[in-house]
Amino acid sequence: MRNHGLWRVAPREKEEPKMNDARETSIWPGLAICLALALAAFGLGTWQPLVGGAVFALVLGIAVNNLWQPPATVRPGVQLASKKILQAAIVALGGSLSLGQVLASGRHSLAVMLVTLVLALAAAFLYGRLLGVSRNLTRLVGVGTAICGGSAIAAVAPIIEADDDEIAFSISTVFLFNLVAVLIFPLIGHALGLSDHGFGIWAGTAINDTSSVVAAGYAYSPVAGDLATITKLARTTMIVPISLVFALLAAGGAKGRAAGYDWKRVMPWFILGFLAMALVNSSGLLGPWFAHGAGAAGRFLILVALAGVGLGTDLRKLAATGPRPVLLGLLVWGTVAVSSLALQSFGRQW
Repeated sequence: MRNHGLWRVAPREKEEPKMNDARETSIWPGLAICLALALAAFGLGTWQPLVGGAVFALVLGIAVNNLWQPPATVRPGVQLASKKILQAAIVALGGSLSLGQVLASGRHSLAVMLVTLVLALAAAFLYGRLLGVSRNLTRLVGVGTAICGGSAIAAVAPIIEADDDEIAFSISTVFLFNLVAVLIFPLIGHALGLSDHGFGIWAGTAINDTSSVVAAGYAYSPVAGDLATITKLARTTMIVPISLVFALLAAGGAKGRAAGYDWKRVMPWFILGFLAMALVNSSGLLGPWFAHGAGAAGRFLILVALAGVGLGTDLRKLAATGPRPVLLGLLVWGTVAVSSLALQSFGRQW
């Protein structure tokens, strides 16, 4: 059984009334708490958009779990939020993508994006082994840095069966370097004399969270902001092939073979939902309201899910993890940032 924070419940006595069992398996108490925290995080994220609602939802959930220690009755709903609602959020976010726009504008940054993606995953594997960081945490930090922060972590986490503590730590690590990037990337760009085009591709490939990409890009120039946003959207589509790769690895690995896994069992079907929603939006049949509504729904569901992740996170376990995952995040992020600049310099895209 997975560890979900401080909720360790003693076995029930056989004579306990069945009515209590039914009540304690209800999803609604936990979902109600996650929803309340998500609404609060939405308000805080609107007030402080640079931090964002996702980080607020995670922090609020961790605070409630470790200060209040919720009863076991809320656990079923919290587990549903941190797993199934997280997957539903990824599906909904697919509806905010226009594949035609991504393909048309992303071709300028395709080579840089693909090479930095491979380098980020390779660096995460290498540095994770050298630093002794756990396999799951290494994978989550790697995909979060390589692709698109919290969304990529949310997509891969259920495939590799990451627990809430690993998800929380990886999201926090990626967010830390997003914040640093927003502050220093425009300064570095001006110091290096990057063109609007060069900075836009750099920000789009080396900063993870969408809000941070937008903030850094438009702080440099409107043209850089537009290109950074499109590059970031193109990176987001990499969720699909990377998730499929992790699913195949899970089925073919020693643990997967021992458990009798095959690719159908570990197939991330919600990723196909993500792709289907993107295709529906790209067709234009449902009009511009579909992308707006799907994106808004997906972003809010992410808040509900991350509140659940926070409610399943034990601060003592995070503290015991130590600074090595943060150092891993720094090394992988540095690899992506430097390699993106180097590739552009080599291709004379500055």
